[in-house]
Amino acid sequence: MPFVENGLLVELLDIADEPGLMERYALIIPVLRRMDTGAELHWPFEASQVAAFLQ
Repeated sequence: MPFVENGLLVELLDIADEPGLMERYALIIPVLRRMDTGAELHWPFEASQVAAFLQ
C-alpha cells in the first residue's frame, strides 16, 4: 500500500457488525473517508483518484 508507506494513517472498519453502515455502504465498498473533512471516495476508484482525493 504505497499511501501507507508514505505516512498515511489508515483505519480499517468492518461494516458487517454495524447494520446502519452495512445498509449505507454495502454496494459501494471499499469506501475511503477523510477524517479531517468527512469527504468520501466510493468504489470504483484508481490510485490517481485516491492521490487527488488526499490532497
